[in-house]
Amino acid sequence: MSKPRHFPLIKKFVAAFALLLLVAGCATTPTETMLAVPAPAQKYAAMVIDGSGRTLFEANSTAPRYPASLTKMMTLYLLFEALELGRVAKTTPIPVSANAARQPPTKLRFRRGETIDVDSAIRAITVKSANDVAVAVAEYLGGSEDAFAAMMTAKARQIGMRSTVFRNASGLPDAGQQTTARDMAVLGVALRARFPQHFHYFSESDFMFRGRLVRGHNDMLGRVRGVNGIKTGYIRASGFNIVTSYDADGRRLILVVMGADSARQRNDHVEALIQRNLSPASNTTTRLLYAGEQ
Repeated sequence: MSKPRHFPLIKKFVAAFALLLLVAGCATTPTETMLAVPAPAQKYAAMVIDGSGRTLFEANSTAPRYPASLTKMMTLYLLFEALELGRVAKTTPIPVSANAARQPPTKLRFRRGETIDVDSAIRAITVKSANDVAVAVAEYLGGSEDAFAAMMTAKARQIGMRSTVFRNASGLPDAGQQTTARDMAVLGVALRARFPQHFHYFSESDFMFRGRLVRGHNDMLGRVRGVNGIKTGYIRASGFNIVTSYDADGRRLILVVMGADSARQRNDHVEALIQRNLSPASNTTTRLLYAGEQ
């Protein structure tokens, strides 16, 4: 009598095992998603970090870029520090020199010899990004804007900004004033952690000054729930920059986008990055599609 043949059973087992391997391979093979970038590669840089300091997204994050008015974040850092050390009070009058008054817009259009109190100066810088006020603060705290810029660079090194050099307090064009998206993320985190009692200034979208309402530039405020600052910037060499703080539902993010072709595209991109990093798809890689690419 011939022995029973088990080949059909073995074939079924092999087929089932192969199917399991196929499913496992599909589960571990990363899928690729596209992310449109509102800037050419030579200008774009971005970084997203969470509340623990973990990097969630980065692109060209250590490439040199012009900070534009993101520079004023460090101007404010030193002003907040002066408040904490008792060097100034919120009522301290800051004189406006001829040099400060002649700065190009955006500004509050002070005349030489006028003053602005520290509290109003902070709002003028955070909300209006006033160049004349930034220079007045620099001259008051540093003796001169050049000396203050050296203080800014020294503070940058102290808090971990390895690749930033400041030449002025406003962010107006200067070929020697450079930073990186990573360094701007470090500065955003430092401002939020070091000065929580002053961070509310970055949430303000307007303020009253001398009887008139002064409106700001940061259209991310009020656009996305959880966004509570920080600062925008633009010069022609940099494109449209922003550092954004998000804090809601137990999630905290700092996002940096640099080099966008327009403020609207920059803001759309920030919103897209917020959504992607609040609910990230597992096992997904991202391919960037830069402006101008097909």
